[in-house]
Amino acid sequence: MLLSSLSSLLQIKWHGKDRAAFLEKVVVGDIRGLDVNSGCLSLVTNDNGGIIDDTVITKYQDYIYMVVNGATKFGDMKHFQEQLDMFNGDVTMEYLEDSMQLLAIQGPGAADAVLKILPSGFDLTKMAFMTGVECTLDGIDGCRITRCGYTGEDGFEIAMPSENAESIASKLIEDPNVNPTGLGARDSLRLEAGLCLYGHDLNETINPVEATLAWTMGGPKGRRRKEGGFLGAEHILKPDGKLQKVSKKRVGIMGMKSPAREGAEIYDAAGENKIGDVTSGTFSPCLKKPIAMGYVETSLSKKGTEISLKIRGKMQKAEVVGMPFVESRYYRVPE
Repeated sequence: MLLSSLSSLLQIKWHGKDRAAFLEKVVVGDIRGLDVNSGCLSLVTNDNGGIIDDTVITKYQDYIYMVVNGATKFGDMKHFQEQLDMFNGDVTMEYLEDSMQLLAIQGPGAADAVLKILPSGFDLTKMAFMTGVECTLDGIDGCRITRCGYTGEDGFEIAMPSENAESIASKLIEDPNVNPTGLGARDSLRLEAGLCLYGHDLNETINPVEATLAWTMGGPKGRRRKEGGFLGAEHILKPDGKLQKVSKKRVGIMGMKSPAREGAEIYDAAGENKIGDVTSGTFSPCLKKPIAMGYVETSLSKKGTEISLKIRGKMQKAEVVGMPFVESRYYRVPE
């Protein structure tokens, strides 16, 4: 199991009776339709439909909890405040950076490790992927756990008062199967899971359709696709709710002999015409071979399409593949 600090991430609480309605103006997801203690991955968009940030949002009884990326948090805060200033409704934003910290524990056995610091009798077998709960951890009140993560494995993001972060981390590390790790290891695992890294695979010029994240526009019977209502929706959706056509799409890439790093150029099979760029690439620790993701022309984005990569000045044969590269093992509640 891997234990990582996520202290750079921004935690926000949204209050007020119109909090869900406001969030549906700034993110693409079905926030009103979330059950209490359930969450979703969503995208913050701009006026052109580009992705300002990706975020995990969890609905609680009296507030909505949001986590956004550390590298974008100041821009996110400015954007949210600008939208609040134009919103006619009851909603307020509570910024938790100084008062709360985040840890992530991921991998087989994560539930057993977390269970050791939860109150006696807490049943994690009934806690599904992408659900959250307020709780006491190691006798400390005001904590929160969300069953989610960034490695494709079962795991939890754990929020606790800042003054207790060190003691809770130390308690978790007492488990001999828990290993402290940095963001480099998480980056390799998230790529194996086919997950995006903001600022590399996503940015303000890329929209959800291009990023193959249109599934985040959910809701019963495709409500969010039909209704739109979020910033830039007209650039992403047709009036009937169908997706606008795009000229490029995010794909998985395998078959090259050497790792293709970010910025490596992608060409057609003949190696004559440039068709895109790699946005993330590494040597997979699980598969023991190079993997990458990037954007290619839509006409060449189908699985099995032969392509070429220019790696350190030399062309290498590769192939478009589906993602995740390594099968995800998110937790499902037994039926």
